[in-house]
Amino acid sequence: MSASSVRSFEYLESLPGTVFNRLYKQPSTALAIFRRMLPHLAKSFVMAMLYITRPLPITDLETWVRPGSRREQDTAVDLLERLQILKRSVEPGKPRSYMLTNPFASSLRQALAGGGNHKSFGIPSGVRSKDGVTISQLDDFARKQWEGVLGYMVGSTGIGLRDEGANLSPSVKHLLQYGGLVDVKGRNVDITQDGFAFVLQEVNAQVWTILVLYLENAEQLGMDHVDVLSFLFMLGSLELGQAYSKANLTETQLQMLLDLRDFGIIYQDSPDSNNYYPTRLATTLTSDAGALRSASAGFDSALRSSTNDKGFVFIETNYRLYAYTSSPLQIAILSLFTRLSTRYPNMISGKMTRESIRRAINMGITGDQVVDFLYTHAHPQMRKTETVLPPTVVDQIRLWQIEGERMKSTVGFLFKDFSTAAEYEGPCQYARDIGVLAWKNDAKRMFFVTKHEQIAAYLKSKKEKRVEGG
Repeated sequence: MSASSVRSFEYLESLPGTVFNRLYKQPSTALAIFRRMLPHLAKSFVMAMLYITRPLPITDLETWVRPGSRREQDTAVDLLERLQILKRSVEPGKPRSYMLTNPFASSLRQALAGGGNHKSFGIPSGVRSKDGVTISQLDDFARKQWEGVLGYMVGSTGIGLRDEGANLSPSVKHLLQYGGLVDVKGRNVDITQDGFAFVLQEVNAQVWTILVLYLENAEQLGMDHVDVLSFLFMLGSLELGQAYSKANLTETQLQMLLDLRDFGIIYQDSPDSNNYYPTRLATTLTSDAGALRSASAGFDSALRSSTNDKGFVFIETNYRLYAYTSSPLQIAILSLFTRLSTRYPNMISGKMTRESIRRAINMGITGDQVVDFLYTHAHPQMRKTETVLPPTVVDQIRLWQIEGERMKSTVGFLFKDFSTAAEYEGPCQYARDIGVLAWKNDAKRMFFVTKHEQIAAYLKSKKEKRVEGG
């Protein structure tokens, strides 16, 4: 599951079952969740059971999985249960069975086979291609709007690097502050640690982070969560460059058009227009990570003014920095932790100092984030060396950080009081496998995790299996 999927999955997991029931009535939603949220094994289970009308015993399900992959099987089944896609059936004296829930199964069958008049995949407008908006124009609009959001966060509008760009609405600025991505003090806007991590993400992950914040704020805006989610999942299934009619949209979704336009996710000629165009930011919402990197590589490059394959930053052992870029956004990001001194048409130079790094750290940016950014955007000439970045520079950045830090805190949950070593090792290894294990002590049979929901579900599942076996 990609990083962007994790954030959206965590939000979906918090929803009550009644919301899932309404969501899954839309074939576009069922297809989007199937494509985006599920790992390959879970997808295989769903497709194998899609046309089975009776509960499938767990013994039959286990025959589809190699003996050494039972842990992956448990993870896939647990995920499907939490997304209300799979339900279990327990009868006395028989092994537990599983069956796909409705309306998810019926909606997915309809999405795959076609037919029906549900219109959940949008209503194409009659606008002729020569009278419509070109894909190039949509990309330019999306780049301008999204770069305006990132520029506002890193302060590029405040250091005189941008003379044109997107004018962000008050609601967009409020959402960024609500999500803890920026810290607003009077007229000053400072990026936070979470905000800098956000800027370093790929575009698709950034968009989903913003959309989850929008969902969390929907109730305050008087919006229906189901309408909001259904519309977002529908956008991911639309065709880039095609105009769509607003005729079948609800009041909530019509209000969303105005907000999503501010982010460059939707394009409209005017708020009163009867049509709207999804931009590339919208049509890649439900793409998997591989498809996104290949399908939107050109747009990602335009948005960031560089690609991971062609870096632009040189670092010397004396902490001097040279960046071959004219992008206001990239220059603004570098200015967060570098004292810039000279700017040319296609290059800037500066120096990383104790003061510039400490200033970034005081804003919440970590030394590791600075190192990751420099490594990601290192010039190809620097990548010819074994270490890429000079070790003295990397070490000094981290030393400057720990000057004011002697302890690091991690919010999480402690599991302890296990009766036997076997009882302890199972959930501990599971926590490691799903990436939530922060610390463990085998001697005392205790471990610390950053999230507890999946561990609790794992322990509950193990307990139920012992009861069935007993």
